[in-house]
Amino acid sequence: MKTILTDRGSFEVAPGEGLWLSADEVERVSGWTLKPEGMCQADECVPLPADAIRSGRVDLAAFWARLDAPIARSDAGDAWVLGTSAQARNRALAGELAPDFTLPDLDGTPKTLSSLRGRKVFLFTWASW
Repeated sequence: MKTILTDRGSFEVAPGEGLWLSADEVERVSGWTLKPEGMCQADECVPLPADAIRSGRVDLAAFWARLDAPIARSDAGDAWVLGTSAQARNRALAGELAPDFTLPDLDGTPKTLSSLRGRKVFLFTWASW
């Protein structure tokens, strides 16, 4: 079996060449549906190159690259990770507000994030681990 990890969960598919999956498997794994105009999700359709569809199977790796989303696989090709594109993450975060918190500035004066609303704020974080 081949394991595919996505933000939708973990999926097992039959072993085979690369990440060529049936249209049903692609939809189950990715949430994208194969239509005549390409791969579609909600109101968005992405055209596929002709060589990304063969005998009713879709090259999911080629499609994921077309989305400009990260993809990784094990050396043996039995485990794949399909990451979320930066564009999709940005859309999901648009309009979200950071949680309010209070931390001391360099002089030790407590600053609350909400007191800085409407101003440009640069937050720099790091961890020793």
